[in-house]
Amino acid sequence: MRVVIDTNVFISSFLGRGNPKKIIDLWKNGKLTICLSREIIDEYVEVLIQLGIKNSREIEELLQLFAQGYHSTFIAKTKTIKIVMEDPDDNKFFECAVALNTKYIISGDKQVLKVKNYFGIKVVNPKIFLQDFEGNK
Repeated sequence: MRVVIDTNVFISSFLGRGNPKKIIDLWKNGKLTICLSREIIDEYVEVLIQLGIKNSREIEELLQLFAQGYHSTFIAKTKTIKIVMEDPDDNKFFECAVALNTKYIISGDKQVLKVKNYFGIKVVNPKIFLQDFEGNK
């Protein structure tokens, strides 16, 4: 199943926090495919560095996994989508989801979650995603 993971969920998984970690474990075990764009990867790395994960080895390993296509798919260029968001920078998640035909955007951002459904793409928090995932087995 293809998903876009908002930065707040991805970063929370590094901090060992509950449902976000379970989602990343599903990715690591090949049960999910993370859909990525250059903008999403750049934001992941930027926030990891801001949080003090300065060990370039850890970041290099993560980038290597993405580069190798480890249970992930990448789009180099997306069409611009304008959604009325408090933070227009969040549009990148929708652009990637549309371009790579994902089923879910998984986010903890209240503004992103207000969208709920974007052209058939469910916008859900980690808890709801895991409930849906378990229900679809």
